[in-house]
Amino acid sequence: MAIDPAGLKMRAVAAGSLRMHWKFFMGEGVVLVVLGLAAIIVPQIASITIAILVGWLLLMSGIVGLVTTFAARHAPGFGWSLLSAVAAIVAGAVLLLWPLSGVVTLTLVLSAFLCVEGVVSIFYALEHRRELSGRWGMLLFSGVVDLLLAALILGGLPASAGWAIGVLIGINLVMGGSALIAMALHARR
Repeated sequence: MAIDPAGLKMRAVAAGSLRMHWKFFMGEGVVLVVLGLAAIIVPQIASITIAILVGWLLLMSGIVGLVTTFAARHAPGFGWSLLSAVAAIVAGAVLLLWPLSGVVTLTLVLSAFLCVEGVVSIFYALEHRRELSGRWGMLLFSGVVDLLLAALILGGLPASAGWAIGVLIGINLVMGGSALIAMALHARR
């Protein structure tokens, strides 16, 4: 098997960068673990808080979209832009007025996110296995856990919606934070 000098140089640069910035990875990991534990301890509050946050984000983006749509009302696509802004305002208002109902929909979105996050984490782990990190197994485990969580949440709907967002986001944050801490500790050496 031939040794690729460019690959070795890239590996050394990546390893040096990880070693140099290990404290940032450690800090991010600790913050994620703390936030994750808080969401697990009070999942109903975390679920409703997320629904309300998304509601505000949609409402504000819709209002900004409405203002810019009318400011540029002579531009092509005015009707579509107006429809998009109104849809965001309505969706945001619905989430703010009835956040518990919105939690079910957000639970479905969360399941989709966990599926994507799981797959991405698995590929990220495999990339680290090839490149340099001695803790790639923790990243792989994190991705598998994300996929299992997505399956659990879908299997328990609609009853699981009340607690699922808080618990699942909490577990995801704890697992991701643990993976970053493990990488940081390995890179520190």
